Amino acid sequence: MKKTGILNRHLSGALAELGHGDGVLVCDAGMPIPPGPRVVDLAFRAGVPSFAEVLDGLLAELVVEGATAAREVHEANPPTADLLAAHFPRLELVAHDELKARSAGARLVVRTGEARPYANVLLRCGVFF
Repeated sequence: MKKTGILNRHLSGALAELGHGDGVLVCDAGMPIPPGPRVVDLAFRAGVPSFAEVLDGLLAELVVEGATAAREVHEANPPTADLLAAHFPRLELVAHDELKARSAGARLVVRTGEARPYANVLLRCGVFF
């Protein structure tokens, strides 16, 4: 049994399968999930686990070379906008409909219990060397 890091066996296994350039959508409970990507649904109750908790856990284990979020996050959810800006100084912002369209190409979707709007980010995996 693992003693640190992500303990959820489905999420841990899915992360181990990712490669350079693969997309990972970390999303709130209301984001429509397109058919195709593998989904690990962590949502338990509204707000649990939070987007911030899940994102922090993922960033501790993944190499991320880029990130994309909906520009609507700035007006609708300033705390999440600030969180994303802190983690990703070169965050790409697109319309929410564009983010939804791009998420269809993700390899993995991690659904959180976040109940605030536009708490979504599409990560692009990098390499550690």
